[in-house]
Amino acid sequence: MYGLNGIKITGGIPLQGEVQIQGSKNAALPMMAAALLNRGTTVLLGCPKISDVFLMEHILNHLGAKTCWKGNTLEIHGGDITTFTVDEEAGSQMRSSVVLLGSLLGRCQSAAVPYPGGCVIGKRPIDLHLDALKRLGAVFREENGMLIAETCGLQGAVISFPKSSVGATQNAILGAVCASGESLLLGCSKEPEVTWLCRFLKAAGAHILGEGTDTLRIRGVRELHDVEFQIPADRIAAGTYVCASAITRGEGVLLGAPIGEMEALLWAYGKIGGQYRYNSGKLTLHSLNATKPVQLLETQIYPGFPTDLQSVFMAVLATAEGDSCIVENIFEDRFKMVSQLQKMGALIEVCQSKAKIRGNSLTGARVEAQELRGGAALVLAGLAARGETYVENRHFIERGYEDICRDLSHMGARILKD
Repeated sequence: MYGLNGIKITGGIPLQGEVQIQGSKNAALPMMAAALLNRGTTVLLGCPKISDVFLMEHILNHLGAKTCWKGNTLEIHGGDITTFTVDEEAGSQMRSSVVLLGSLLGRCQSAAVPYPGGCVIGKRPIDLHLDALKRLGAVFREENGMLIAETCGLQGAVISFPKSSVGATQNAILGAVCASGESLLLGCSKEPEVTWLCRFLKAAGAHILGEGTDTLRIRGVRELHDVEFQIPADRIAAGTYVCASAITRGEGVLLGAPIGEMEALLWAYGKIGGQYRYNSGKLTLHSLNATKPVQLLETQIYPGFPTDLQSVFMAVLATAEGDSCIVENIFEDRFKMVSQLQKMGALIEVCQSKAKIRGNSLTGARVEAQELRGGAALVLAGLAARGETYVENRHFIERGYEDICRDLSHMGARILKD
């Protein structure tokens, strides 16, 4: 017996089946934070039931918001915010809690947020967040381990980001939508989750121009109004299941995959020999020949290859027929899972931001998830390995996947929670 909180996989089965792609984690969380700007009701359709969403829900409840689930629909009633202090224990577990700064300042003119946590993939400073909100009129101080923000009223401003940052862009947007006057945001992140936040806010009454570009113009409104909004499909979950098909040399159909946001991943899938077609919302995968190495794959900001899929694609390349190279340009500790893949026979050599991978057959082993995407990579490695693999600490994986065992089972995998 291995104990609880793990995932047991029997490998060697080419996947074949259909799976519905869940709602996006990275889109849902900032929308939940944005719901604080509406004193009425926000309805999020297709919201993923994952631990990070439940943690954000707990934080909103602590602040005074009322929430209600109906299937995968989450209703948030924001009329009775009673405190601007984020629950310290919950907030420190999840980096996404930092986006509450912008919405709390817009709603309450004050915010108290613990320094964000929940991730071990590298340094993720929040200086860009603070600089942007300072431009809008916020002042900050530290007090008993909490970050305290106050304003006499946010004012529109020109904000120029020195480098692309998803979270800082989202915080600036959340601060600007209810600020007095107009704001001009330059050098914004163009990640889909930023675009979707803008679309959600516009549906709730915000005035935003330029979504999808690196320049946003925002004219502040007094408050947002009630809105019902569909959470988009999760491009990272979809990419994970493309890689699951590839690593098992199987097939499969992904329902609702957002292929317009997956071009870099699908390009890489094609480079290794994978084939696909898309028709009427169905992404059909053919991975029998997905055995080729990739000479060089570099992670980049969108629309480049996403860092969130680097780990799972590395697992695929660990089974390729030849030598591959991955360069990680976003997070310096994204290779943490390499030592665990090596326990399964992966031939990977890491030097700073570069990983050299020599394809090899994998063998089942007991391995340990240390973060979300690395944990998913270990599950995929288990699908390809001979024998049985046990991945400890599935709670990391549950931060981003509604039920990875259910989904992979629908594709024919022998996998279960322990």
